[in-house]
Amino acid sequence: MTQCLEFKGISKLFPGVKALDDVSFKAESGKVLALLGENGAGKSTLLKVMSGDLKPNSGQIMLGDKEMEFSSPHEAIKAGISVIYQERQLMLMMSVMENIFAGDLPTKGSIVDKAKLRADTQALIEKFGLPIIPEIPVMFLPVAYQQMVEIMKAYRRNSKVIAFDEPTAPLTDSEITVLFDLIRQLKEEGKIVIYVSHRMKEIFEITDEIVVLKDGKFVASMVTAETNEAELIKAMVGRDIGDTYANLSRNDKQGDVLLEVNNMTTPAVRNVSFTLRKGEILGFAGLVGSGRTEVVRAIFGADPILSGELKFEGEAYTPEIPKDAIDKGIALCPEDRKEQGLVLFRSIEDNVCMPVLEKLKRAFFLITRKCESLTIGAIKKYDIKTPTVDKMVVELSGGNQQKVILGRWTSDLVNTKLLILDEPTKGIDVKTKAEIYQMVCDLAKQGLAVIFISSELTEVINVADTIAVMNAGTISGFVKREDATEEGVLKLAMLHND
Repeated sequence: MTQCLEFKGISKLFPGVKALDDVSFKAESGKVLALLGENGAGKSTLLKVMSGDLKPNSGQIMLGDKEMEFSSPHEAIKAGISVIYQERQLMLMMSVMENIFAGDLPTKGSIVDKAKLRADTQALIEKFGLPIIPEIPVMFLPVAYQQMVEIMKAYRRNSKVIAFDEPTAPLTDSEITVLFDLIRQLKEEGKIVIYVSHRMKEIFEITDEIVVLKDGKFVASMVTAETNEAELIKAMVGRDIGDTYANLSRNDKQGDVLLEVNNMTTPAVRNVSFTLRKGEILGFAGLVGSGRTEVVRAIFGADPILSGELKFEGEAYTPEIPKDAIDKGIALCPEDRKEQGLVLFRSIEDNVCMPVLEKLKRAFFLITRKCESLTIGAIKKYDIKTPTVDKMVVELSGGNQQKVILGRWTSDLVNTKLLILDEPTKGIDVKTKAEIYQMVCDLAKQGLAVIFISSELTEVINVADTIAVMNAGTISGFVKREDATEEGVLKLAMLHND
């Protein structure tokens, strides 16, 4: 029998922001419903309301004919609603089986029945066809399998509703295939599945229906098989954004060589060589684990260089710590912006001013007027959506968090000459992606050299001037943008180095 999850007039207000405004729609069992919208559209807020993390100001959530009211996520879980977030909710030091059955461990008398715990966990693992040992601590699992543990937790609770929030962000293509097989299995078993992602390819592959939110409001409901990417983007953005890449205003005047890397070897990469000119965008492509991130971490002084020669502006350059790179004018926007790029529980102002505090001080005191002015400049330059410079970075959408990092490294007081962007559009909506592409091109026009790393092949071959393709820790070839195709780049990325 078909069961239905219905949102009726859900509204949620925060100080100065109406995050959800009278949102109403239905999700049916045996179907995968995509929840789409730009960053800040209200998707995550709606999931938090559904899971008991937040209480709505008005509206109802109905599961079947019963109204759901939760004062905590625990109550939502007991009612059969589970949300699997991009940031996993696991106890890393504990075993797979302890995580899956947390809060409901089988007992024999007053002690945990470990034999039953292991057997029940093994049965679940076999059901999903996963190569996981029940006793292994979760911290030793690859990220993809940690995600699978989250799914098994939700399945074990017999959840009627399972929502996925950007689940594929940390996964490789083969791991995504495993995840999608699991989602199809949940669908066949009559679960209500809600799927949040910015990746259009995934939406058309795994979902049956689509609901679009914009500025906290319901915009449209569509059948996936009856729509297309252009229609979805128009619904999300409110207008046709055209061909994003064809509309880019690019730099056509490259300057002198800024960075030379000759036969650089680190614990993770070997014999890496390339040159980068002022005003050039150099893309790095390759499969997950190919060494892209490790190359730029070494250039930034975060990983040791074992051998090879680096030159920056014609002079020998041997970074031992990131401060050596920053002093030269090298800035890194890391792949994991939340863990490595931002201080989440500090303000936008604190994050933007961080690298130049010495220039904003008089004696031992910060000049607050200068700090505020610098931050307002970054907010205006990158159109960061915030009511004040004092807003906590953790409260911003992913796209606005990325803009804060860009604002930090391109302010008037920072003399950035080389900007390294590692997965700068991960988890970001299509409109903000287009904005970031143009920002990168504008920085190149100003004479900055840019290294642009992306797992999305279409993105890297359309934004970069030259693409360095990595395979198993070394560069397997270079391709100019005008000659680049996805097939050609993939062939280089998958070469066998015998």
